[in-house]
Amino acid sequence: MLEPLGLGAHAAEVYRAMLKRPDFSLDDLVANLGWQPELVRSALDECVRLALIKPSWDAPGELRVVSPEVGLQALLTRQENEFLERQKRIAEARLEVARFIDEYTAAQQRQRNTVIERLIGIDEIRTRIEEFTQECETELLAFATGGPQTEASREASRPLCEKLAQRGVVMRSIYLDSVYNDPATVEHLRWLHSHGDQVRTTASLPSRMLLFDRMRAVLPIDPDASAAGALVLHGRGIITILGELFERVWENALPFSGGRPQPRDRGGEELSGQEQAVLRLLGEGLTDEVVARKLGVSVRTGRRITAELMGRLGARSRFQAGLRAAQLGWLEGAEPESSSTAV
Repeated sequence: MLEPLGLGAHAAEVYRAMLKRPDFSLDDLVANLGWQPELVRSALDECVRLALIKPSWDAPGELRVVSPEVGLQALLTRQENEFLERQKRIAEARLEVARFIDEYTAAQQRQRNTVIERLIGIDEIRTRIEEFTQECETELLAFATGGPQTEASREASRPLCEKLAQRGVVMRSIYLDSVYNDPATVEHLRWLHSHGDQVRTTASLPSRMLLFDRMRAVLPIDPDASAAGALVLHGRGIITILGELFERVWENALPFSGGRPQPRDRGGEELSGQEQAVLRLLGEGLTDEVVARKLGVSVRTGRRITAELMGRLGARSRFQAGLRAAQLGWLEGAEPESSSTAV
């Protein structure tokens, strides 16, 4: 088992034989081992290469065997030194790998920081929005969730709107239909509209959003907890998707009327946009609280709308109400049944 030292099995047998009989010649080794002369000669050459057998000083042309204390120990020391050198190289390689990992991690972190920025606290959020508004050159798109807007929110948006209008920036904002329940918010939307903001309303919105020049977007970290902060997104892919989302919602939203929302062109028995949204959201398995938040109404109002819909449809469950509304073609994208089926 001396292969780890570089000594093959045949060479080891020749070396062992020479240690027992240092006076053996080539012919003696062939006779003693019972091998072909070529195999013995090859094994001897290997022993000579490893300095286990050397030329004789006393008898030129003959060989002398080196004691294992010297020969094998030298091989062992050489292998140990090579092993230590390899360990050293591995340690150096490990340090280089660590540097690569650190550089990669730093690069990834820089990339993430350029794509996503986290904002904590109302002050930080409004400061960044003010900065983005100052830098905005062509277009501002907005989803305004929550229904009636707080006085603080109304006051904060007016100077930003004025600055954008002065620079000729196109502004399009989508609010919830429930804003019509709050006179102060309706008056605020009138003010925005008079300053160039193209305002529309819809029954529900996925999340609050500001999209600046289709380059940066500000979104809440948690739509249900504004105190959790906001995210600033810069990545081209996600910004493109958010822009397409806005356009789809905008296409189906109704222009702000200044009074009550203008009804869509529907039959008398069809659902309003808000009622459609309620059925759709309930169909997604959302709770009354989440449905109310997305509509911008109180939980009590949301439950009232749900109850009225179920009574109107003669449904005993929310699932049954959704199924009957789909059969009647009241839900967008649903095909009416050719003949109504009792449930």
